[in-house]
Amino acid sequence: MGQYDEAEKLLKRALIEIGRNPWGPIHLNLASCLDEIAVLYGIQGKYIEAESYCRRALGIRERILGNEDTHVADSLNNLAELFRTQWKNEEAEPLCKRALAIREKALGSEHPLVATCLENYAALLREMGREAEALPLEARARAIRAKLAEKN
Repeated sequence: MGQYDEAEKLLKRALIEIGRNPWGPIHLNLASCLDEIAVLYGIQGKYIEAESYCRRALGIRERILGNEDTHVADSLNNLAELFRTQWKNEEAEPLCKRALAIREKALGSEHPLVATCLENYAALLREMGREAEALPLEARARAIRAKLAEKN
């Protein structure tokens, strides 16, 4: 809705409240809040701040959940999209690959979040001029979405 200042205030207040709880400095609620602020800053073009928050969220999730959890994939995907927005495609690609691998392993190859990863990775490959690699990823994503539509 474009109310970025208000959203930032609320998210920063949430960070303070989370910090007051007995969980300590590493908690999944904190990681979620950090990710939300990172997305907000990315939308506003505050890329340095966004990357810092995104990396903090990723670090917390990896430390608590390990390297193979879907929440880690969420942070990886957010960081990849942030890099893609800045045309840092070489930095984004390994993050896209890793997020896709985690989601496929954890959720199965036909989950909608896998389709999202496939779409994001395909868009990145297209931007890098690698159309031939993007096509099969897009086809897989379309097939997943079509199966989901059939079920609904």
